[in-house]
Amino acid sequence: MFSLLYGFYEYIFRKDEFHVLILGVDKAGKTNVLERLKTIFTQSIGLDPGKILPTVGLNVGRIEAHKNNIVFWDLGGQSGLRSIWDKYYSEAHAIVYVVDAANRSRFEESKVALDRMLEHRELTGAPLLIMANKQDLDGAATSQEVGQSFSIERVEGRQFKVLPVSAYTGQGLKEGVEWLVETVRRSHRAIRLRVRSAR
Repeated sequence: MFSLLYGFYEYIFRKDEFHVLILGVDKAGKTNVLERLKTIFTQSIGLDPGKILPTVGLNVGRIEAHKNNIVFWDLGGQSGLRSIWDKYYSEAHAIVYVVDAANRSRFEESKVALDRMLEHRELTGAPLLIMANKQDLDGAATSQEVGQSFSIERVEGRQFKVLPVSAYTGQGLKEGVEWLVETVRRSHRAIRLRVRSAR
């Protein structure tokens, strides 16, 4: 009887866990985004932006938001490290792609990296949130400008959104996580990953 009640309790109160990749070229602010999310959604304080070093490999962060557990994988964005991104694609429920909206000179490089990632079959159907980061800086491109520069309207077969954010001030990050959770919950990819992990 106890096991039946415990099983029912687990079913009712179990939180889904989603794995989200944070990608983008180096210096876009990926780790700053992760650390600010920790500050917003957990009781710990993320690293001070001035003390964050370029990521070599992987940073992992866990938050609880909207009754779901989210595990963020922040991968290094230097050109030599982008070749390992695909090792994490098959387990990812969604992608956060961070763009330094204040550095237009790197838009083309960032777009090439994004296009290469989106072509990978292991990411089929994964929702995409593009964060136009560094909105606190003068001259930062708007989310509309970033969307146009990255030809985002051509993206097919996945839900996507371009959102203006500032990892420094926290602007837009709560809205981004809310969109991620709601979109991933409804995605066919999440259902496929759940079925595969249950085997």
